[in-house]
Amino acid sequence: MTSQSQGIQQLLQAEKRAKDKLEEAKKRKGKRLRQAKEEAIAEIDHYRLQREKEFRNKQTNVMGSQGNLSAKIEEQTKETVRNLTSSYHKNMESMMKKLLSTIYDINPEVHPNFRHA
Repeated sequence: MTSQSQGIQQLLQAEKRAKDKLEEAKKRKGKRLRQAKEEAIAEIDHYRLQREKEFRNKQTNVMGSQGNLSAKIEEQTKETVRNLTSSYHKNMESMMKKLLSTIYDINPEVHPNFRHA
């Protein structure tokens, strides 16, 4: 009977050791899962930052070229306005003379369709 109770004691101790090892393995597994999750989050953050940086660079390049384009258009517009203004000042005097001569030089005539009764 003592040998049986010793055998039972040994089985209980073996079961306890197995249970302890199992709990320790579960803790290690949980710890490793948390660590893997943290590593994944760090990797995702790194990737996101990298992609955002690339996006900002592309956006800057595109917006920079648009900025250059708008600057060119603005300069062309200013040049056109300058040309029109200079043309106006250059031709204003002669046009005023032509306009005034047309207004002041009136030759009164009888209209050809007028019938004298």
